[in-house]
Amino acid sequence: MTNTDSFYALHRQGMVRVGVCTPAVRVADPRANARSAIELARTGDAEGADLLVYPELNITSYAIDDLHLQDAILDASEAGIAELLEASRTLRPVLLVGAALRRNGRLYNCALAIARGRILGVVPKQFLPNYREYYEKRWFASGQGLTDLQIEVAGQVVPFGTNLIFEASDIDDFIFHMEICEDYWAPTPPSTEGALAGALVLCNLSASNIVIGKGRERELLCGSQSARTLSAYVYSASGPGESTTDLAWDGQGLIYETGEQIAASERFELTTGLVCADIDLERLRHDRMRNGTFNDSARACGHPETRFRRIQFEHQLDLTDRGLKRPLRRFPFVPNTPARLEEDCYEAFNIQVEGLRKRLEATGTKHLVIGVSGGLDSTHALIVACKAMDRLGRPRSEILGFTMPGFATGDETKSNAWALMNALGVTGEEIDIRPSARQMLADMDHPFAGGEPVYDVTFENVQAGLRTDYLFRLANQRDGFVVGTGDLSELALGWCTYGVGDQMSHYTVNSGVPKTLIQYLIRWSVSNGQFDGQAATTLLAILDTEISPELVPADADGKMQSTQDRIGPYELHDFFLHYVVRHGLRPSKIAFLAWHAWRDRDAGQWPVGFPEAGRNQYDLAAITKWLETFLFRFFQISQFKRSALPNGPKVSPGGALSPRGDWRAPSDSVATAWLDELRQNVPVERPKQA
Repeated sequence: MTNTDSFYALHRQGMVRVGVCTPAVRVADPRANARSAIELARTGDAEGADLLVYPELNITSYAIDDLHLQDAILDASEAGIAELLEASRTLRPVLLVGAALRRNGRLYNCALAIARGRILGVVPKQFLPNYREYYEKRWFASGQGLTDLQIEVAGQVVPFGTNLIFEASDIDDFIFHMEICEDYWAPTPPSTEGALAGALVLCNLSASNIVIGKGRERELLCGSQSARTLSAYVYSASGPGESTTDLAWDGQGLIYETGEQIAASERFELTTGLVCADIDLERLRHDRMRNGTFNDSARACGHPETRFRRIQFEHQLDLTDRGLKRPLRRFPFVPNTPARLEEDCYEAFNIQVEGLRKRLEATGTKHLVIGVSGGLDSTHALIVACKAMDRLGRPRSEILGFTMPGFATGDETKSNAWALMNALGVTGEEIDIRPSARQMLADMDHPFAGGEPVYDVTFENVQAGLRTDYLFRLANQRDGFVVGTGDLSELALGWCTYGVGDQMSHYTVNSGVPKTLIQYLIRWSVSNGQFDGQAATTLLAILDTEISPELVPADADGKMQSTQDRIGPYELHDFFLHYVVRHGLRPSKIAFLAWHAWRDRDAGQWPVGFPEAGRNQYDLAAITKWLETFLFRFFQISQFKRSALPNGPKVSPGGALSPRGDWRAPSDSVATAWLDELRQNVPVERPKQA
């Protein structure tokens, strides 16, 4: 079997499916509760789950008080576990269930890991709440300090202790840890050491009665623990059927990954519930590899991996296409929800403004010099410059905006450039670069100078280079510095002219902002009231303009040069950029994610305000084609430009490409390894090369 045969399988893509279970229980009826757990296990098995997490003490039910100490209940509990063990022999998921177990004259509140008829191990609860409504120390002994022991349960002698983590022998990175309820409310959750010992999936079997606001508190704890430990956190709380003598229960189930919620159950449901989501283990491992502080923390804790026992089990690699159950943003740099989008745009815009303000203050120059084309990038750089001047209390007239028409400059973009400069109150001027370009092309004996319509890279870069050359000389002449306009997406693809071209400036405000976010920042600046009147009208008109470098004249049909026709859709390239730079994923994995995100225009969420007409979809062949373009341009032909990148602020947590910051790479590397991996592992027919 080849890798391409199982391209769509979660396990091949470094993922596992986990589920949070909310069984309906009967108070103090272990056999009935075991059967309820079995029913959910079978449902999870049908959904392709690899791991199912049940609530705390789900075999007996939690709120039974002194009944925990009755041998009849404890015997029935072991019988229920035996029934569950037998049922699990033919089921795929590992089951994490809660039960009270006797050992050495004590009773422990335990989590059991069960797989195919075998108890893999038993972990006792360490922190026993004994305040307000809780009295657990009345019944249970703490598991603190108990390591490397054994316990007999339902006829099996199995590992027992607080130093257990569990690892699948046949699925890379499928390593999990168990803790119980109060353990993660403690200042030192046991799962922290479990993560430092290597567990990527942290599981909490919880009872957790509900009071006002507690649901938010659980979300906060799950999110913060998963973010701090660079892990997935899977949480299940008790639900319907628990005793309501003095408490109530909402059955909250949560699945988080590095601080982000990827699934949650419906609360206060009266029926048995199961919510599944796919955890990206590969991504978690990459995040830890990148985070030196994580390793330093392990060292500061005496390397917990030396104290933990890894219990191995065979899980059986599944090469079935089970779809994908996790939220996957088409635009990783653009939040889907209105509140998050508003917050991110506010922060991004002000990061850019503050960076430019500080640089202007530090240099003491009189003017900002900026080329204004009427396109997205220069427009955004100009409004950032305006706000920087406003913040300094200086007149916008000290911004010198130059529009420099060339051989292919359109009337619409030129008109928009002038309308914007006038509306913003900057000092606008026009320099026609065509005479200088003709002279340079003639000096080079270029065919265009003789009247031939030769529009090669020399023809394009003569214009791009002249524009930047003029801007630098104008800055010399007028005591100013040049504000760069190129964005993060262009830097990733090398879609900028090196040296005396748009790659260079004195300070580049857009270098940390991808193309897909810039349009939202401009739209936000209007909707937020940063600009109004004619300025707002012009900004919205610019958003509707085709992205083009305007270096080559229109063809016979009047069609202007299109950047995206040439190098591919920016919406795909920004998707690729995020997963290459932020996560370091394999190209075939990126193709897998992109296919799930983009294969259906009507599935999933679009960012707020995204126009209906612009909603695209891409098949796997198109995704692979443009991913090959991205990989070749990013890894092989454009790093030398980024190695000489001017200063500019980092904006997105997804990464920046400054050689002094997030991305440091050799300028003379090749893309062979990435291209080979993609071609070998994605099932797409490619044209045969001559």
